[in-house]
Amino acid sequence: MENLIKLHKGQLASDRTSCRDPLANQVRLILHTAAYWLLLCVRNAIPGPQPLATAEFNTLRLGLIKIGACITETATRVRIAFTSACPEADLFASLVRGCLPAGP
Repeated sequence: MENLIKLHKGQLASDRTSCRDPLANQVRLILHTAAYWLLLCVRNAIPGPQPLATAEFNTLRLGLIKIGACITETATRVRIAFTSACPEADLFASLVRGCLPAGP
């Protein structure tokens, strides 16, 4: 549990409460908690053999979230075009397939 608290405080900067208004600090902490939950769900959705399945949040943020891609949105689908040198394109495809509902 201590390691999860350390991830929350250290890698998501949730201990930064520098606003003068306590309500603003509370909203900031709620947003950081939502980001923590989102990254935890993404990390749990990654299949076990992948090295990112046990990665820290900074590694997930740099390896999955902060990448360049061309996104094209149409009425029925969203297409994501990665560069040819993107090392995690297959992982993205498997994560998206895992999140899709089972269709007819």
